[in-house]
Amino acid sequence: MIGDIDVGSVYLPTLLMLMLLTYLFYLPLQVLLTRIHFYRLVWHRALFNVALYALLLGLVDALYRHWMP
Repeated sequence: MIGDIDVGSVYLPTLLMLMLLTYLFYLPLQVLLTRIHFYRLVWHRALFNVALYALLLGLVDALYRHWMP
């Protein structure tokens, strides 16, 4: 993940952009899990949310590396 992304002539680290994109995927997923009462099955909600975000970030990073040269 070498390089920066130009956003309005401001260079931002690629990881920061991927983290923001991941957060946009994470929010609706968290709302969905709350509505279907999934968190009743989870022992530690905060720990689960961190792990879920880390998994999503890994997925977004893998897709980014696959599609970008």
